[in-house]
Amino acid sequence: MEMEGVRDKLRRPLQDLRISVTDRCNFRCQYCMPADIFGPDFAFLPKAEILSFEEIERLAIVFSKLGVRKLRITGGEPLLRKHIASLISRLTKIEGIDDIGLTTNGVLLAKEADNLKKAGLKRVNVSLDALNDDIFKKINGRGAGSKVVLNGIEAAIRAGLGVKVNMVVQKEVNETEIISMAEHFKNMGVTLRFIEFMDVGNTNGWNFQKVVTKKEIFDRLAGHFELEPVDPDYFGEVAKRYRYKHSNTEVGFITSVSESFCSSCTRARISADGKFYTCLFASKGHDLRAILRTHQDEAPLIDKIRSVWEGRTDRYSDERTEESARLKSKIEMSYIGG
Repeated sequence: MEMEGVRDKLRRPLQDLRISVTDRCNFRCQYCMPADIFGPDFAFLPKAEILSFEEIERLAIVFSKLGVRKLRITGGEPLLRKHIASLISRLTKIEGIDDIGLTTNGVLLAKEADNLKKAGLKRVNVSLDALNDDIFKKINGRGAGSKVVLNGIEAAIRAGLGVKVNMVVQKEVNETEIISMAEHFKNMGVTLRFIEFMDVGNTNGWNFQKVVTKKEIFDRLAGHFELEPVDPDYFGEVAKRYRYKHSNTEVGFITSVSESFCSSCTRARISADGKFYTCLFASKGHDLRAILRTHQDEAPLIDKIRSVWEGRTDRYSDERTEESARLKSKIEMSYIGG
């Protein structure tokens, strides 16, 4: 089947695919892995249920033929997956894939940065919610200070990887860190993206009162920095971007709560066990693993993906209310990735 012929049949662009390679993590964050849920007795996915590298590669090839140009490797924590650099190397050889990134908490990044770069990885998004050790230790629940993550960021830069830092801002948790984080990464020349606290999954205790909006964050920044808007690079770009005046360093905002972007969404997600999700706030996924393991040809996968993507009606962030956020059952981020 010709690549152009397949892609032309998609009514809505599908450009960005997030692939979770594990449901395990070595950290907690504000979105997933709360200790009372993910304790020592939590049953993670058996190895046989997790997609192999060969299966991930097959899926990525099919999605590339449906228009996907960007791949993001996620988790859980993707650097916990053994030989992850070999997967990156496989994916870089797929025709049509222009960009491969990885989202990580940064704990293992200092060890893996050179291998990832050599394998063809272009960039990493590193989650860091505070520089202050007391705040950061409270968030991650592991007693780890921010230095281990900062070391990972520096190692990634030395290796030649593009780096962006993601900070989830939650009221009365880490909002006091907004300016110090901005100053630190501005001085490093690293893009910092502020992410509004979202109701991903059902275990992070979300409510509207805990959200610090883009406007509130921007107003704080404006008291310390001169910011100028930056035009989007492509249709469906999620971050609202600004540049510090008289510099090339940017700051961005992910505004799923206060300024939703459902209408321009071009992103899909694959869980570690091969479920296909069209929305971060979905209740259920569509099983692609069974098709992968039953059929060697691409046609059944292409038909399934096209059917799901063209039939999608999800616009959760447009419709969110306090009650819907509480009542709707949503997949956990540790399972689906970011």
